Amino acid sequence: MDWSRHLKLKHISLLIHLNESKSLSKTANAFYTTQPALSRWLKELEQDVGGVLFERKARGLQVTLLGELLLEHAIRIQAEIERAQENISAAKNGSGRTIAIGTSPASAPSFVPTAIAKFLKLHPQASVRVQESTMNILLSQLARGDLDVVVGRLDNYQPSSKFRNEHLYSENICIVSRPGHPLTQKKTLYWDDLLMFDWIVWPDGSPIRRKFDASLTLAGQKPPTYRVESSSQVANLWLLQHSNMLSVASEEVANHFKRRGLMEPLNIDVAGDDGSVGMCWRDEVVDDKAVEALLECFRKASCSLNED
Repeated sequence: MDWSRHLKLKHISLLIHLNESKSLSKTANAFYTTQPALSRWLKELEQDVGGVLFERKARGLQVTLLGELLLEHAIRIQAEIERAQENISAAKNGSGRTIAIGTSPASAPSFVPTAIAKFLKLHPQASVRVQESTMNILLSQLARGDLDVVVGRLDNYQPSSKFRNEHLYSENICIVSRPGHPLTQKKTLYWDDLLMFDWIVWPDGSPIRRKFDASLTLAGQKPPTYRVESSSQVANLWLLQHSNMLSVASEEVANHFKRRGLMEPLNIDVAGDDGSVGMCWRDEVVDDKAVEALLECFRKASCSLNED
């Protein structure tokens, strides 16, 4: 029996809610059914699938490996349905498709907006939704189908069978401060000068943080005093403006804010190879023309950046 033919959209939502609530009773209440009926449906589904999806534990339901596999597809299907509803509503209102882009702060200031502007010029009926976060969060959302493309640093990206990825341009990191910081007056800087100040750093595990940690290791230095750990570009910029703290940024971000008088790259080389900024998208069987057009806009924007 092909059990997948009997699955309905409601069943997809039931599976996801069961995993989130860990409770048959809570899920039954949420979907206006009874616990015995829900339990019976789950048992029949497990029999059709040929394995246990949830184990009954004292603390509630615990998804099995087989259940995780099915849930991964269920979450993806739900996200695709929601995106379909969004695009159909837009089409009814005379608008085009909505493309969802995830970007890390390293590529957000000018590169991503430049590519978006190119895309919207070519597709005047389309709309774009942009979400900024750390790469690990963005890639999870890409896997779920919440995003179409993710752009950011790929320094510690691990290749996945779910995604395709492409390098766009190379970029190093630099140490930054507010304009007028005492260290901006020095022609020659050493690590000892930098370690005298407090620091704002990106979260542990983020590509730019790992790049900075590797640079410290190559320079034979201990970590400075990390007073703030933040993935918010806006918060980090404000803190730099109102203190003598230092931070680390990609060259594009540093130059972007330097031109606006908001940030100053310090005159010290950061050891290590150039980092990689690139894009990731799902490896779909059916080509998506809108996504392909957006990818091409990112490629053209990176060519212009490399020429500059």
